[in-house]
Amino acid sequence: MISSVLVANRGEIARRIFRTVRSLGLSTVAVYSSADARMPFVDEADAAVHLPGNTPGETYLRADLVVEAALRAGADAVHPGYGFLSENAAFAQAVIDAGLTWIGPPVDAISSMGSKIEAKKLMAAAGVPVLAELTPAEVSADDLPVLVKASAGGGGRGMRVVSRLEDLAAEIDAASAEALSAFGDGTVFCERYLATGRHIEVQIMADRHGTIWAVGERECSIQRRHQKVVEEAPSPLVDRIPAMRAELFDAARKAAAAISYTGAGTVEFLADEDGNFYFLEMNTRLQVEHPVTEETTGLDLVELQIAVASGEELPPEPPPAVGHAIEVRLYAEDPQHEWQPQTGVLHRFALEQQEGLRVDSGVVDGSEVSPYYDPMLAKVIACGADRAAVARRLAGVLERATIHGVGTNRELLAWILRHPAFLAGDTDTAFFDTHGVGTTVDDSVVRASALAAALADAAGRRTPVRVPSGWRNLVSQPQRKSYRYGDDVVEVAYRLTRDGLVVDGNTALISLDPGSVALEVNGVRRSFEVAAYGGLVCVDSALGGVTLRPVERFVDPADQVAAGSLVAPMPGTVIRVGVAVGEMVKQGQPLLWLEAMKMEHTIAAPADGVVGELKVAAGQQVEVGTVLAVVGESA
Repeated sequence: MISSVLVANRGEIARRIFRTVRSLGLSTVAVYSSADARMPFVDEADAAVHLPGNTPGETYLRADLVVEAALRAGADAVHPGYGFLSENAAFAQAVIDAGLTWIGPPVDAISSMGSKIEAKKLMAAAGVPVLAELTPAEVSADDLPVLVKASAGGGGRGMRVVSRLEDLAAEIDAASAEALSAFGDGTVFCERYLATGRHIEVQIMADRHGTIWAVGERECSIQRRHQKVVEEAPSPLVDRIPAMRAELFDAARKAAAAISYTGAGTVEFLADEDGNFYFLEMNTRLQVEHPVTEETTGLDLVELQIAVASGEELPPEPPPAVGHAIEVRLYAEDPQHEWQPQTGVLHRFALEQQEGLRVDSGVVDGSEVSPYYDPMLAKVIACGADRAAVARRLAGVLERATIHGVGTNRELLAWILRHPAFLAGDTDTAFFDTHGVGTTVDDSVVRASALAAALADAAGRRTPVRVPSGWRNLVSQPQRKSYRYGDDVVEVAYRLTRDGLVVDGNTALISLDPGSVALEVNGVRRSFEVAAYGGLVCVDSALGGVTLRPVERFVDPADQVAAGSLVAPMPGTVIRVGVAVGEMVKQGQPLLWLEAMKMEHTIAAPADGVVGELKVAAGQQVEVGTVLAVVGESA
């Protein structure tokens, strides 16, 4: 009988599992790294055990430390969540050997699916359609484009699309290095790349008594960098092709039966528009996107995992799916700088609560987004009877969210949900290639938000006798304040007179205080909420959220860097250096590689020149803004 569950994970998924474990009357145990010491999941657990270190390799990937923590805290079961050790057969065996209950599939099932290469062979033998696997040496020009994939793990890491044979060797090396770092296994393989496929997956739940459920399918076709962005149930494609759902479910059950599977798992397929589909992989764990299945079936998949691990039987058939659910992954990213992951303090994080809305989040106000882990802040899920209505409602929730401290992809998510192609169900894996990647914030919105920020700042500087900041009894020069929005500088010029606000354009001041400004712009009244955090000003309105950084009038010389300096765009670890001091480089040539938030980032030469200085070495930790190298003009 299970009484206490250790979750061998962190953040959002740890909190989500704790929620079910507590509802069952069981106690919860967390493990946490030094970087996670103040994260909400640690405080929410009944007991927590520190794993010294910050990186996954030092902490959450240490099976020995996790098992030791479970024994020390008195847990009698371990739930792995997703990622980290969730699909590690050796970890599952170590849990069982320690006398603990493993809330997951059999060790042999994990092993058989742990290698995507071997998994495809097993599935082909079981009668499941597969795409032929290619070894790198077999790839010819006729096979292009091909997808290089990590044999272990997932989430888009260790994955590259190759369209030219001459690029294959380098991309295999890069994919292998990334896979080794993320999963501890650098094995990669190739398969034919279908640029416009549909990513369809089937949720499996199986017990120890021979019952195998195909709970429902999900579509996860909209992806960026091979990372899922939007997931939904049911699939719009499957809804259009009457016979496809039964065929998918049959193939998924065959896959599970072939390896004597028990517990929760997901069989992933790549499909074309005609309904033909091919096995991609089987994830022997809970999926990130499992909430959309829960919201359309009424099931609690974690509760079922615990029941199956306890030896209970499933009913003969799962409940039918009803309605529609859509999930988006809200990431800490900078849309103005190629969606680079963001780190820092999340000063404010609030999404409105309403019927049919679910937020699975790993953060709260004040949480630190660290460089060591995936930058996902939350999964936001909406459900209802009508797909289009669910999409519009979810978009509105995202647009009205208050998120201060780090950049996010929420505007992109809302744009997707409102896009005519999405609403029509045209959601293949080439969605961004076909339609672009969102829209930029309109300049007029940025200017109005900057004006509101400047006025709120002035209101906060009033004297005790309430004389406006910068007030003059004679006409004088306008008050000026500059803000940085991305790489652009926005200058605000205004005067507050006895007759009101004087500013270029048809703008009038309606009300003003340090946290709220109401303006009438071109005859339309708008309210702006302004929050300042020291070097950061966040302005929210119905027009959208705008984050600004005040530009200081006088720059500290110590903050200036030499021309040609390449600085770290985020905190991370230097994993490779590809040049030496004195070497001639070409514009765009990779100089070194950073690893941050489980992804690899290339630092390239900004122009032709010579490497004048190289200030870092492989293995070195760097903070954002650290000078990595200096490229000067060639003699």
